[in-house]
Amino acid sequence: MTPPRPPQRDENPAGIHLPLEPLPGHSSRGRLERVLRRGEFAVTTELNPPDSADPEDVYNRAKVFDGWVDAINAVDASGANCHMSSVGICALLTRMGYAPVMQIACRDKNRIAIQGDVLGGAAMGVANILCLTGDGVQAGDQPGAKPVFDLDSMSLLETVRIMRDNGKFLSGRKLTTPPQVFLGAAINPFAPPYDFRPIHLGKKIAAGAQFVQSQYCFDVPMFRTFMQKASDLGLTEKVFVLVGVGPLASAKTAKWIRSNVPGIHIPDSVIKRLEGAEDQKAEGKRLCIDIINEVKEIPGVSGVHVMAYRQEEYVAEIVDESGVLKGRRPWKREVRPDDALVAERLGHILQDDVTETQVDMVKTAH
Repeated sequence: MTPPRPPQRDENPAGIHLPLEPLPGHSSRGRLERVLRRGEFAVTTELNPPDSADPEDVYNRAKVFDGWVDAINAVDASGANCHMSSVGICALLTRMGYAPVMQIACRDKNRIAIQGDVLGGAAMGVANILCLTGDGVQAGDQPGAKPVFDLDSMSLLETVRIMRDNGKFLSGRKLTTPPQVFLGAAINPFAPPYDFRPIHLGKKIAAGAQFVQSQYCFDVPMFRTFMQKASDLGLTEKVFVLVGVGPLASAKTAKWIRSNVPGIHIPDSVIKRLEGAEDQKAEGKRLCIDIINEVKEIPGVSGVHVMAYRQEEYVAEIVDESGVLKGRRPWKREVRPDDALVAERLGHILQDDVTETQVDMVKTAH
């Protein structure tokens, strides 16, 4: 007989899909907030959303991050391009025990729909919400779509904070059960006006941001200057800062991103380094690791947000080789005794080979 495995750290022993027990001083019952408040260096990443209705497309993409990240961002139509919804991805991830960060972009929904999504996400076990204004529809492949922008990132932060802390909708109507969520926002220290960026961070903190994820950092000195100004304003003591990093596939890719993606700053020195490499893709990964090793030493930095679009298989290598976890092992979904049975039953259903009624299946499963 196989002895029962000991409870995994930051996992509810009653079920991996269930939230953690509440802790004093925590606004959520999720793993990411616990890691950050313990003073551990956090690692988050992004799941490239599928153009598909197949849940396995989500699970297969999440598996590559197992044991290497503390939370996975569920992207909300970034670049104004339609994919599987952030809410849908979160529903799939939470049922398997993953810790998603539900991104909400204000471009596509008004305040009524957004508040409903906040409650729905929290009910499914979403513990982290990242509030974004969102790219304009002209940036995507359906520029004829009607933009909404009823709220922006600042008013969205305030909305969710009011729901959580005051237990009310924006209308003033009371909530039966407020959402227990850890609130995040995006920052871009690399876009002008540079002197305004620390002040803008302060406004997001005042609106409710408890953690922030930055745009890609390819210019460490510029980021260091931003963090020093933020520290001088006393902001780094009020928020957890996760630096956005990621591998560049080639010098050609870097040039294209710099010219075509607003808000991403890539210095000439980075492009020259890639151009001089024999294997540019490997050098892009090495560059990402070097940047992580620099920014992790900057006072006020609490973690990194690894964005490896179409290079997700590199995330584990980047995190491992950078050594930022210092021997810590983030939560990993382990094989469960009933996984094989569930997979077998699902296979029968998909192949229309079911010979039992649903009632009989439930009886035999137990």
